[in-house]
Amino acid sequence: MSGETATGNVVLVHGAYADGSSWADVIVLLQRAGISVTAVQNPLTSLTDDAAATTRALDMQDGPTVLVGHSWAGTVISQAGTHPNVVGLVYVAARAPDVDEDYGALAGQYPTPPASAGLVHSDGFAGLSEAAFLEDFANGLDSERAHQLYAVQGRIADTLFGARTTAAAWHDKPCWYAVSKDDRTTNTDLERFLAKRMDATTIELDSGHLSLVSHAPQIADLILEAVTKTRA
Repeated sequence: MSGETATGNVVLVHGAYADGSSWADVIVLLQRAGISVTAVQNPLTSLTDDAAATTRALDMQDGPTVLVGHSWAGTVISQAGTHPNVVGLVYVAARAPDVDEDYGALAGQYPTPPASAGLVHSDGFAGLSEAAFLEDFANGLDSERAHQLYAVQGRIADTLFGARTTAAAWHDKPCWYAVSKDDRTTNTDLERFLAKRMDATTIELDSGHLSLVSHAPQIADLILEAVTKTRA
């Protein structure tokens, strides 16, 4: 990070198989830079529920806000990002469906990433097996941090990924995208397609899916760039 101070609001939204603590390192860096940061805790029970949790966080902001989503949360911020406080969107190895798009069908046009084989279903919810989480979801992290994140893994409703958005805020608001070149959870070429489709300012990182952990300074810098570029 450059060390310069900034002002502004940022709302961070975590993805599937995670919780708000996945943003911990980015939060510290943004706060040091003078940013007011709020991390959403998604219930991961439905798109409607997750978008509502994000909207509540946006309602709390006192002005222009950059909304950031990792992984599944790209769907959430695409839906909730129409909120009037949102002035920019940052996608981190994230989904970015169009309105009513069958994202599963879109993703199916690309090779299936390894993590998908480790999904375990039980009682209407699903999570990644320990092996899949450590080797595919958290690849590139040290063992201690990967196990820590596994301990707080957020289980998802079986129906979560089937939801379709009724909005795609990326059509109308400036976007940034961080592609993970070593991603084993989301296909990297799919990420590149999504970033290009939304005409996002894009960076590529030598990272697995959890670049917000392994490359926190670069992700924080991208968010700060969005804050600066969208400042009135």
